[in-house]
Amino acid sequence: MSNVKNIFQNSPISPLFIAESITKHSTKTEIGAHQIFLGQIRADEIDDKTVKAIEYTAYEDLALTQMATIREEIFIKYNLKCMHIHHSLGVVNTGEICLFVFTSSKHRKDATLACNEVVERIKNELPIWGREIFEDETHQWKINQ
Repeated sequence: MSNVKNIFQNSPISPLFIAESITKHSTKTEIGAHQIFLGQIRADEIDDKTVKAIEYTAYEDLALTQMATIREEIFIKYNLKCMHIHHSLGVVNTGEICLFVFTSSKHRKDATLACNEVVERIKNELPIWGREIFEDETHQWKINQ
């Protein structure tokens, strides 16, 4: 499948990368709206233990194939000019960004609806798992909410 784009990176997503992504779109003057979702690791308290990081793993080939299908469906459903998706693999500490979804369209409604749908579909349909690592170094598999 030639339209499969790699959404994964083995690190947190840096604020500088996000800023550069936004900056690159300033020359695309047919765009009137951008919608951005940033997923950040929370220091959740679970059973009197605090999360210090999440370690992400994925069945990458399947996830990328499924993401290509989702991408095609979203472009058909909404009048988008651009869509960029970046998801971390490996350990991401609290306060760091693990998911960056960036949609652009002529008008805000398409960008907003598309971004929200992409985030929900990533969480619900892709084989990506997070293992919560607590401050005491114990861990458990995360349940998506």
